[in-house]
Formats: sequence, structure tokens, C-alpha cells
Amino acid sequence: MNFLGKIIAGIIGIGLSAYFLKPEVVYDGQITTILVVGLILGLLLFFIKPILNFVTFPLRIITLNIFSLVIIGFLVWMLTLFFPEEKFDIINWYGYIKVTLIVWISELLFASDI
Repeated sequence: MNFLGKIIAGIIGIGLSAYFLKPEVVYDGQITTILVVGLILGLLLFFIKPILNFVTFPLRIITLNIFSLVIIGFLVWMLTLFFPEEKFDIINWYGYIKVTLIVWISELLFASDI
């Protein structure tokens, strides 16, 4: 269920970000793009985030797990590297921060292992 939860969290997080953050999040307008981007984000959350959580464990302890937002922000930035700018892109740093918060909340609700 954790794998499915991460995939659902990624799809819902990217979908909500694309819907509510239109100036900052640019995509080609197709639902398949949102599904593919969310799927890849879910895979990053499932495979890469535990490794980064292990490596940054002391830092997360010191910051009372707030550093996990930085990890999710890094994964969102990595996500934009997989797609060309006309397919999916986040415009500015405020956009990255907002998308990170939305993905963090969706992961908190659907994957529940933050």
C-alpha cells in the first residue's frame, strides 16, 4: 500500500499544483501529462526519498523533520529535469516552494510515512 500511496500522492500533488498554481506551474494541458509527471514523482518519492532520509537523518533530527521539505523540494526539482519546458515546468522559486508544500501535504495524507 505504501507504493500505491506514494504514486497517488504524487499524482494528486502534481494535479493540485497544476490546477491551483497556473502562473507558476506550466504544462501542456493534457491529463496524461499530469498522470505521467505524478507517476514519476511517486516513483522518486518511493525509491529516492528513503535514501535521502537515511543520509540526512541527523539533519532531520536537528530540524525536527522540517528538512524533509527540502528533500521533497529537491525531488520536485529533479522531476522538472525529466521533462522539456513545454511539457511540464515550474517557473520560479515561489512556485517550487508552493509545489513542495502541496506535495508534502498530499504525501502526508495519502502515504503517511513522513
